[in-house]
Amino acid sequence: MSRTVLVVDDEPTISEAVAARLRGEGYEVVTAADGPSAVDACARYDPDVVVLDLMLPGFDGLEVCRRIQASRPVPVLMLTAKSDETDMLVGLGVGADDYLGKPFSMRELVARVHALIRRAERAVVTELQAVRVGDVQIDHRERRVSNPSGDIHLTRTEFDILAYLAARPRTAVSRETLLSELWGWDDSASSRTVDSHVKALRRKLGGDLIRTVHGVGYAVESPR
Repeated sequence: MSRTVLVVDDEPTISEAVAARLRGEGYEVVTAADGPSAVDACARYDPDVVVLDLMLPGFDGLEVCRRIQASRPVPVLMLTAKSDETDMLVGLGVGADDYLGKPFSMRELVARVHALIRRAERAVVTELQAVRVGDVQIDHRERRVSNPSGDIHLTRTEFDILAYLAARPRTAVSRETLLSELWGWDDSASSRTVDSHVKALRRKLGGDLIRTVHGVGYAVESPR
C-alpha cells in the first residue's frame, strides 16, 4: 500500500529535491511551503509521515507540529538548520519523533522516513495494562501517565520509551536497543535522539526515575 509523506519547507530547491527522492522510493508526496498550508495539507491528505522544516513563514514548524498532533498523532521528522539543543528539545516536546540537521544526506532522510513508518506500523506491543513505578502510573491501554498531582502529558515517543523501560525495571537497556526496538534503526550514530527524549522525560517525571547506566544506556528505577 502506498504511503503519503507531507514535505514542508519554504526553500523550493530543498522541497523539490526531497519530494523527488521520496517519490523515487515509491511514496506519494504532498508539499507545503508555510505553516498554515502545512496544517491544511495535513488535514486534507492525512499523511503517514510529515517531514517538517523548523523555520517557516506564517508560523513556524513548532506551531505546525502542535496543531497537527492535537488533531491526529502523526510521525514527524523535523528539519532544522539550528544546532542549539534547546530548539531540538522543544521540537521533540511538541510531538516531533526525530530531528535531522541541515545540511543532510538524502539517504539518511529516506532511511529515517522508512523507520518512522515501520515504527507506526508495529507500535509497541505489551500484554500489560498498567504499571506503577514509584508514584508514576503507566496505563498502556489508554496510553496515559499520571502521578498523585494528575496526568502527565507525554509525546508518543516519550511514552514508548518510558513504557519499554518500565516493562524491564532495573534492567539496563542500551541506546542501540531502544533505537532498534522503537525506531527500527540499526545506526548507533543516532543515539542523541534517545538522549534528547530521555532528557525531556526527566524534566516531566523527575530526574530520579530514569537512571543513566554509564557506558550502556538507561534503566527505570523506583525512587526511594
